[in-house]
Amino acid sequence: MPTSDEDLDRFCRDLPSAEVTHPFGPETSVYKVRGRMFAMFPTGMTAVDPGPLGVGRLWVNLKAVPEHAAALVAQHPEVSPGWHMNKRHWITLDLAGDLPDRTVEDLVGNSYDCVIAAMPATRRPLA
Repeated sequence: MPTSDEDLDRFCRDLPSAEVTHPFGPETSVYKVRGRMFAMFPTGMTAVDPGPLGVGRLWVNLKAVPEHAAALVAQHPEVSPGWHMNKRHWITLDLAGDLPDRTVEDLVGNSYDCVIAAMPATRRPLA
């Protein structure tokens, strides 16, 4: 799965109705579904701001249910409260760590699902 920002980009873009935006400049990709953000990470790994983990380390911010977020932070050293985000509703994953690919995929999917669940049924994308 996400061994690079390009892999993570493809995975996020493949989700139904997902779109990428760059509201903070070209060095940060923000993934949205129907205008609501579900993922954010650096692109090109050359950002001036080294991010929460230092220069050259791939990370991603994801939305999470608060109880799930707290449990993930407690269980995995690669998971921390969301960098530059609401610490209760967002997590940051260190993708250079030992999180299994399947776990990363599940957490990206869970983030997408959290955003979809908060939408009225009429705004939810069809799979």
